[in-house]
Amino acid sequence: MKKMKSAAVAAAFSALLAPGAVGAQTLNLAVGAPVTSLDPHYHALSPNYAVADMLFDSLTAFDSQARVQSRLALSWQPVAENVWEFKLRPGIKFHNGNDFTAEDVAFTIARVPTVPNSPSSYGIYTRAIQRVEVVDPLTVRFHTNGAYPLLPVDLAQIQMLDSETHANPLTEEFNSGKLAIGTGPFRVTSHRQGERIEYARNDAYFGDRPHWQRVNYRMITNDAARTAALLSGDVDFIDQVPTSDIAKLRGDQRVQLSEADGLRLIFLALDHSRETSSPFTTDNDGKPLERNPLRDVRVRRALSMAIDRQAITDRVMEGASLPSTQLLPPTAFGALPDRRVGRADADAAKRLLAEAGYPQGFRITLHGPNDRYMNDARIIQAIGQMWTRIGVRTAVEGQPWATFVARAGRQELSAMLVGWGTSSGEPTSPLRSLLATYNTQRGWGGSNRGRYSNPAMDAKLDEALRTLDDARREALLREATTLAMDDVGIIPIHIQKNIWAMRRGLQHEARADELTRAQDIRPAP
Repeated sequence: MKKMKSAAVAAAFSALLAPGAVGAQTLNLAVGAPVTSLDPHYHALSPNYAVADMLFDSLTAFDSQARVQSRLALSWQPVAENVWEFKLRPGIKFHNGNDFTAEDVAFTIARVPTVPNSPSSYGIYTRAIQRVEVVDPLTVRFHTNGAYPLLPVDLAQIQMLDSETHANPLTEEFNSGKLAIGTGPFRVTSHRQGERIEYARNDAYFGDRPHWQRVNYRMITNDAARTAALLSGDVDFIDQVPTSDIAKLRGDQRVQLSEADGLRLIFLALDHSRETSSPFTTDNDGKPLERNPLRDVRVRRALSMAIDRQAITDRVMEGASLPSTQLLPPTAFGALPDRRVGRADADAAKRLLAEAGYPQGFRITLHGPNDRYMNDARIIQAIGQMWTRIGVRTAVEGQPWATFVARAGRQELSAMLVGWGTSSGEPTSPLRSLLATYNTQRGWGGSNRGRYSNPAMDAKLDEALRTLDDARREALLREATTLAMDDVGIIPIHIQKNIWAMRRGLQHEARADELTRAQDIRPAP
């Protein structure tokens, strides 16, 4: 698609701001996080899922408030303790004209856990399924190992593929656009890795037809550049509004904000995998330690107690986050309603370090991305200063996301800042992915970067996943969460608020799961 010259862009922008103007049929939007793959089963990452949700469809889906709703499945119900039956929507076609049937469902479920070199597998969402039974072209049954109440939730994470088109697919073929063929509201016309994806509307889409004939989905990871692109009229819509720009944008009559309380936890993962010296911990002279201090819960508690979460929210996030010492907002299903965020206590942290055998502290490097989460580089700088005050002399290293996440996935780091978006709005997602003992057979711990393991928590989680009664399951999830948080399996920092900005004349349905999708944006009535 040819790029409009800047003068034409400015003119178009001015016209769109005029009262009663008819908007163009092309949407230009910019996101702050890079998309790592168009393969919907390769890398469980929010930007990837947002893009996949424009191209593909799942059997169930989440609405803007993380409630499960119908998509490719018309209905679902348990027909036995260990069997769920799904009725599929008739008349659905892939972008290439192939019919969507129960055979495609069975094919997709089999493919998910086999994707090679996946840095964060979607297999966690299919592990409960022991067998897929194709009853007829529009009916499929999932046989599970005992009762499994979360299947409709899990299947909202799995985008359906075409058993004919996607037989033996390579992730590279999705990224090239050749196999980026789904049933979704848009189809890919061009993809430049890490830069831009261009879409055309799927006019045969079964659901609400998007307003936009074409979408330019740009990745602008620099905060200042993203805001400048909106204000210049180069783009119509941005996500991850920099906190430093919120006040300015609120007062600018050319733009408006869209906001929602989020479900993304920003936290620190620690190296639990090594008994002996961790790669980025040393004594105060720079010599390797005989044992890994992060294996001692007293050290982990000290590191957590040293963090002034409210100060990070106020000074770094400028109010765009909720300080947290748990996985979800306290009002969410399975969250701990009475778990409070206490004040930082440097003196108590020093006492714990001394009890653990580190009265003089030690040295550590805190790693994190510098282009993935809101203010990520500033957050690790702030935490580094807070840890240094208790005697844990902290060097800070921020890296581009692609470099950082590869190192984190290989367990090369000692302490790292990471985020997790819980699109389902309940704690089984972070418990299974971030804290459950790493187990490829079960699909647990796929994003457990520090390889934390707590058998007691695993047992509570396992019991919750087999409990159909909602009240009992919620109680078990709270017990599992309490075990992991008391043991400081990870160190929660805050839960992000989701803030988007757009030119006047648009409206946007803000989502708790922070996904930025073109189908959620329309001209204002």
